[in-house]
Amino acid sequence: MSLTTQSPESTISGSLLALLPFAVFLCLFLGTGIVLTLQGVDFAFYQLPASIAIIPAIFVAIYLGKRVSKSTIEEQVSQFIKGAGHSNIITMCVIYLLAGAFAVVAKATGSVDASVQLGLAVFPDYLLLPGLFIVAAFLSTAMGTSMGTIAAIAPVALGLIESTQLDGAVVAGCLISGAIFGDNLSIISDTTIASTRSQGAHMKDKFRVNFKFAVPAAIICLIIFIIIGESAPYQVDSEAALVGLLPYVVILVLALLGVNVFVVLTLGIILAAGIGMLSNGYQVTVWINDINKGFANMQDIFILSLFIGGLSELVKNQGGLAALTKSIEQRSQKISPNNKKRAAGIGIAGLAFICNFFTANNTVSIIVTGETAKKLSQDGDLTPAQSASLLDIFACINQGLLPYGAQALLLGATLNISPLTVAMHAIYPIILFFIAGFAFWRMTK
Repeated sequence: MSLTTQSPESTISGSLLALLPFAVFLCLFLGTGIVLTLQGVDFAFYQLPASIAIIPAIFVAIYLGKRVSKSTIEEQVSQFIKGAGHSNIITMCVIYLLAGAFAVVAKATGSVDASVQLGLAVFPDYLLLPGLFIVAAFLSTAMGTSMGTIAAIAPVALGLIESTQLDGAVVAGCLISGAIFGDNLSIISDTTIASTRSQGAHMKDKFRVNFKFAVPAAIICLIIFIIIGESAPYQVDSEAALVGLLPYVVILVLALLGVNVFVVLTLGIILAAGIGMLSNGYQVTVWINDINKGFANMQDIFILSLFIGGLSELVKNQGGLAALTKSIEQRSQKISPNNKKRAAGIGIAGLAFICNFFTANNTVSIIVTGETAKKLSQDGDLTPAQSASLLDIFACINQGLLPYGAQALLLGATLNISPLTVAMHAIYPIILFFIAGFAFWRMTK
C-alpha cells in the first residue's frame, strides 16, 4: 500500500486559489480603467468605483467558501460580517470620516488658501521650484491628503506657469513630489491610518521610522529643484492671514505628542470652524453642512474598507492569506536567505508596491495587503512601526509614479499636460525608493 504526500508547493498552489476573489477585483478595476483609457475617457481608472468593483469578488469568495469548505452561505456571510466589523476596520472608517470633515471645513474657512499663499510669499523668485515643493509637502502633511493638496495648489501653479517661463512638467514634478511626501508621512493621512491600524502600530512611532527615510529623500529632492530651477518673478494675490495655519499646526503638534487621533481631528474641525466664524463670518449651519460634505467625500473609501475587511476574513478562512504569506516569504528569503528581518521587509515592500500597481490607490493596496504584511513582520521580527512604514512608503512610491493614478491625472488635467509627463517628472518617489531601500538594508545588516 503506497501513501502519497502533498508537496508544500502544491499545498500553496491549492490555497492560493482562495486569492481568486482579489484577482477578480483587480481585473475588474484595472481592466475597466484600461478599456476606458483606450476610449479616451478622463480619469478612466476612477469611473468604476472600487467599492463597486469589489462586490463581484465578494460573491466569488462566498462561492469558493461554500464549495471548498462545504460551509453554508449563512456561515460565509457571518464570516464576512465578522471581518467587516473588526475593530481595526471600524476605527479606520471613523477616522476617515473625521479626516474628511476636517479637510472640507479647513478649505471652506480659508486655512488651505492661507497655507498656500503664505508659503509661496516666503520664497524669493529664484527659489520658486523648491518653494512649490515645500508648500506642497507642508500642506499635504497637514491635510493628510495628496489629492486635496494638488487640488489646492495646482490652480495657483497654473497661474505661475502662464505668467512666467516655467516648464509645466517640472512644476508638476514639484507638486506631485511634495504631495506624495505628505501623503506618506502625515499622521492623519488615510495611508498612515490604514498602515498603522493594520499593523497595530502607534502613529507617532510610525512617523519616527518614516521620518528617517522621508526627510533625507526630501533634502536631495530640494537640492535637485534648486539646481534645475530658474528665476521666475511672480506676485501672490492674497489677503491670507497667519491664523489660517493654526489648525494645521495644532493638529501636527497634538498628534506628535501622542494625543488620541479622534481628539486631534475633532479639535481641528472645531478650531478651523472657530477661526472662520471670527474672521469671515463662517456660519454654524454652513459648518454642519460642510462636516456632512466631508463625511460624504469619504463614502467610497468607507464602504471599500468594510468590504475589504469582510473579503479578507473570507480569504483568510479559506487559507489564501496564509498561502500568500508563505509564497512571499519563500521568494524574499531567496534574496536574503540568512536574514529573516531583511527578507520580511523585502516581502512587505514588494507586496505593497505590486498591489498598488494594480489598484492605483495606495490606501486600497495597504488595506488589501495589511493582514499578510502583519504576518510577515511577525515572522521576521519587525516592529509594527517598521512594518507600517514600509507598507506606507512603497505603496505611496508606486502611487506617485503611476500615470493612471489620481494624482497624475488631476495634475495633468489642471496643467494641460500628459499624465505620463507628470509621472516621468515625479522625482521624490524615485529618490525615496532608493533611500528607503538602502536605509532599510543597512538597518537590518
